[in-house]
Amino acid sequence: MAPGGVEKAPMGSGGAEEAAVGPGSAEVTSVGPDGAEGTSVGSGGVEEAAAEPGGAGGTPVGPRGAGRPAVGSGGAEGAPPALGGAGEPAVAPDEDLWPLFFDRRYTPAPGRGHREQRVREHVREMQDRGRKAPRRVRSLSRDEIVAAAIKVADAEGSEAISMRRIARELNAGAMSLYWHVASKDELLDLMLDAVEGEQPFPVATGDWRTDLRTLAVAQRSTLHRHQWLMDFIGGRPPLGPNTLRNLERSLAMIDKLGLDTETAMNVLGTLSTYVMGVVLREFRESRVELRDQEQLGHLSEAERHAFLAAHLERLRVTGRFPHFLRIFDEGLDPDAAETRDERFEFGLECVLDGIAARLPAGGPGQPAG
Repeated sequence: MAPGGVEKAPMGSGGAEEAAVGPGSAEVTSVGPDGAEGTSVGSGGVEEAAAEPGGAGGTPVGPRGAGRPAVGSGGAEGAPPALGGAGEPAVAPDEDLWPLFFDRRYTPAPGRGHREQRVREHVREMQDRGRKAPRRVRSLSRDEIVAAAIKVADAEGSEAISMRRIARELNAGAMSLYWHVASKDELLDLMLDAVEGEQPFPVATGDWRTDLRTLAVAQRSTLHRHQWLMDFIGGRPPLGPNTLRNLERSLAMIDKLGLDTETAMNVLGTLSTYVMGVVLREFRESRVELRDQEQLGHLSEAERHAFLAAHLERLRVTGRFPHFLRIFDEGLDPDAAETRDERFEFGLECVLDGIAARLPAGGPGQPAG
């Protein structure tokens, strides 16, 4: 999403994601003389893909910007940055836009076991020797892997994301994914940035309120479409190419308001924070609805009303909650699903009014006089 961060939530209690199949053994993908891949069990403790000699194969796993194609970039693998003509800026491939300081290809994530690290090192060793990836590995693409991971997360939640689960979705071996994606951490980064890229970005109209409202509505829609994203809100730096592009567009959208850079970032951050807070509340409301249905679903409508009336009467006789009881006396349901859009718009207008109050007097975003 816009400025702010997203961080991976803990994935279950199993600790390290294991690439090997079974303790002490490993699934080994081999390529026979006819080019077909077979599976055997080795003793190295790491799922291994036997590579064909001669030439580089698959997508190299190396530092960002070292011949790794970007998701959705459409450029040739390993292509150097295209230089613009006279007076034009150089056009860097998407892969070069990832920050080098945020590179998990060579440093295992804290708490992650050694198996994934050994798999990565094994793949890198074969690539360094110029070995070609097996046929099935070459038939995969990083875009395909990322799309499959998003599909799994949408259907099963963030806890389902694992290299093995994604490989199963693609009808491939887990080892084959490591030729294209160095680790689960990198896969998560790519998923987040891919979702950022699919978010429809509003065409600037010149009316900052309209533009920011459209941006907020699009962000909310994206978070509802990919609910697992909320498991990563908090600190994972959203620094991929699509995020950079959207941030650049957002800043350009409010560039004529006369704000300094810090205030402009605060404006976008406030808008994004409001959207994420609303979505968190909406998810909570949905969970409460399911809980109530499970606990009270066996009761008739009349029995539910009687149950609630008895509870409210116990509160009323204490004389301590007159303002709270007024909500029910007036027939209001502050968590009603049918009012969520209305409540979102109300809060959004409050945010935009607050932003308007911070704009320079008489500036482009304020009425003259």
